[in-house]
Amino acid sequence: MKVAQFSRIGFIMAAAGSAVGLGNIWKFPYMTGEYGGGAFVLVYLVTIALIGFSVMVAEMLIGALGRRDTVGSFERLAPPDKKGWKYAGFMGFNGLIIMTFYSVVIGWIFYYLFEILSGLPTSTDTAKATFDNLVGNEAGIQIFWHTVATIIVTYIVYRGIKGGIEKINLTLMPALMLILFGLLIYAMNLDGFSKAFSFMFEPKWDKLNSEAIVRAIGHSFFTLSLGMGAIMTYAASLPKHASITKTAFIVTFMDTLIALVAGLVIYTFLFHEGAPAAQGPGLVFISLPVVLSNFGTLGTALALLFFLALSFAGLTSAVSLVEPVVQYLIDRFDTTRFKAVLIAGIGYYLVGIGALLSYTKAWGGFFSIAGKPLFDILEYSTDSILLPLGGLLIAIFVGYVLPKERVAAVLKKEMGERVFTVWYFSVRYIAPTALVFMMLNLTGILKIG
Repeated sequence: MKVAQFSRIGFIMAAAGSAVGLGNIWKFPYMTGEYGGGAFVLVYLVTIALIGFSVMVAEMLIGALGRRDTVGSFERLAPPDKKGWKYAGFMGFNGLIIMTFYSVVIGWIFYYLFEILSGLPTSTDTAKATFDNLVGNEAGIQIFWHTVATIIVTYIVYRGIKGGIEKINLTLMPALMLILFGLLIYAMNLDGFSKAFSFMFEPKWDKLNSEAIVRAIGHSFFTLSLGMGAIMTYAASLPKHASITKTAFIVTFMDTLIALVAGLVIYTFLFHEGAPAAQGPGLVFISLPVVLSNFGTLGTALALLFFLALSFAGLTSAVSLVEPVVQYLIDRFDTTRFKAVLIAGIGYYLVGIGALLSYTKAWGGFFSIAGKPLFDILEYSTDSILLPLGGLLIAIFVGYVLPKERVAAVLKKEMGERVFTVWYFSVRYIAPTALVFMMLNLTGILKIG
């Protein structure tokens, strides 16, 4: 089935919107704090260049050549004797699994946007109690905001490539960048900025361990939304004469820049008030609101802007998580977009309720398996197994299954001989090795650090 095409700028914004998500603004800063600042950032930048960018180009190539849903693209491009590769396309369902808990987190962000209006917490204990109460006791409130997030995301996806996904990204991505860079300009005038800059970019090698390297590899991969079919599905609607290499570079650059800006902004606020750097996953929901409360009324405005940016990042990523399954249902079953969106939306919404209930005191035991909350099981299975496996299959398919001549015919004229040689070596050897190493470590088979 023919799908509508993005404009070139629309595709860049949609792909960047897919890549720029909660991982950039929430996860990257706290991981930087946990793993020694500049040393972690440097390893992250190297791995995003050698692994993330390489796999992104490969995933875009499959989508641009296949011009179908994820399963259809693998099926169309695989040689006649290797049609089993079509099953690799079911990585497109990884995004829907992620949405089961991602939508819950977006709901938390929506909740905080309104909670901020009633005042910021003035102590870490108060902030922690607020968050713990939300997650552990307020099932109804969580379900309400999870429902709001689901309605917004499914409506955008229902509107299609041009009227929904491209349109929302052309609006929210510039708004997101405007807010973050505005916060950066303000942060540059605070006393904590120089310390934040040093923390982010001056490597302290004594704090870098093997676990940090594995986490940097993993995050450089996950932050670009690879291995879940989102970029591949979008690339199926890429204008035919657009450069895959240039587009992938722009998206990778934007994604990395926003993560670095978010880190600088957050750590400037923290250091300005003398707060510690390593705060863990609660950095945004617990520590940052307390720090901003010291700014008075201005702090409330800054918190609103920050959580607004966070919600924009969450929504632009969320629509890309749902679209691969929607496109698969449309192509495979010749159904309407409305029915496909309804099936996908109801599916992740219901599992999402189970995920959020698994953290509550009243229902946690019922929605846990072997004592592990459903939320954690879903997050772990995607982060540690499904996404790296999807990326590994992409790298192997482009590096070993697709004829080199076909790959070179598209990319060599974009990259040039030398860059293509380096990229091809990376996609055949460096990326697969790093992804296997990361999977073995994260699953505990090869535990280091």
